[in-house]
Amino acid sequence: MSKYIFMTGAPGSKWSSVCKNIYYSDSIDRSDYSDARTYYHDASGTLQLMHLGAYFDPYNEFGYYFTDWHLFMDRRENFETEFDKPFTGSGVRIIKSHYFAHKIDYLKTMFPEVPIVLVHRNNDSCLGWWVRCGFFTITYPSYAKYYKDLKQMGKEIDRQNADILTAWDKYKATQVNTNVELATHLGIQVPNEQYYQNYKDHDITVGVI
Repeated sequence: MSKYIFMTGAPGSKWSSVCKNIYYSDSIDRSDYSDARTYYHDASGTLQLMHLGAYFDPYNEFGYYFTDWHLFMDRRENFETEFDKPFTGSGVRIIKSHYFAHKIDYLKTMFPEVPIVLVHRNNDSCLGWWVRCGFFTITYPSYAKYYKDLKQMGKEIDRQNADILTAWDKYKATQVNTNVELATHLGIQVPNEQYYQNYKDHDITVGVI
């Protein structure tokens, strides 16, 4: 079993729900959890915990310098040092980053043994859901410094989704329909049934490469 699971999806793709519903597998290292690394929203109609655990993206607590990818790119150890910062436990570590959408080829070369979970929704659905979830008032992770305004966010969602679909086709992603199928495909223990999620019911498309 790989030390990591990489996960990427555009803002508003509901990728955090995909993460949440495998996060409570007994195979996962959840030592990256803290109250400060949570965000609740009521976009679905009821207030729920939707963001939890570490996120890795530019200008955030982890992955701050990912826009300067060239500073890391020659040594796998540099990435592992960054990836391991929020963890102190054992088990498989979920490393989730919007920015990974642009670096899938590199990750496949540097970490060929690590599965990458791709989460996709269409561009307008992503932008609309992200706005409903709180847009620039989202407290964790904070997007304000990197994405700056709604127009830039829309363009970035378009770019991330385009790169995710390119990787999906290039690496012949295996589509999974539920969190049970995802856990089984990843080789981790299936979470308790209270976390069951059918992706089609939530307008989410999930693949693994």
